[in-house]
Amino acid sequence: MSRQDPNNYWEQLERLEKLIRASELKAGVLFSFHSLILGLFADRLDTFKDVFVSHTFMIILLVCWLLLVGISIFYCFRCFRPSMDLSYKKNVFFFRDAANMYTNTEDYTEELIRICGSEKELYQKLAEQIHAESKIIDRKFLNVRRSIATFAFSFLVLVIMGMFWGLTS
Repeated sequence: MSRQDPNNYWEQLERLEKLIRASELKAGVLFSFHSLILGLFADRLDTFKDVFVSHTFMIILLVCWLLLVGISIFYCFRCFRPSMDLSYKKNVFFFRDAANMYTNTEDYTEELIRICGSEKELYQKLAEQIHAESKIIDRKFLNVRRSIATFAFSFLVLVIMGMFWGLTS
């Protein structure tokens, strides 16, 4: 049997941490765009008020736009909230287990030393951590993709509203 290198596992975990940060950065940028556009719209509401009052079509578009913006922001927030699978066995590398499943520091330290002393158990626990983080990342990027899609549709509705406003004013 060939000897495995635990650094491969640690490097994979580092890569996954970078992906978590990247998904949250994307969600933050999307949220910032929404904040900027909503702020500009609220600031210029008096300019658009007459068109909304006189055209039902614009009110329908406005409601659609606000709904899409709300959905996109919802998915941004879901990206920041990790969806944790708690069905794994106790693992010294899971932060929640490390903080809550051991009665004191000495018990945790003993278990960590024991796990690290056994290649098979070390690789098993690291693989579980990689699997758990991969599931979290998958959900985060799914939420980012959904947020981007609804952002694109909301932007399209905004463009249609702008064109209609331009034609009617």
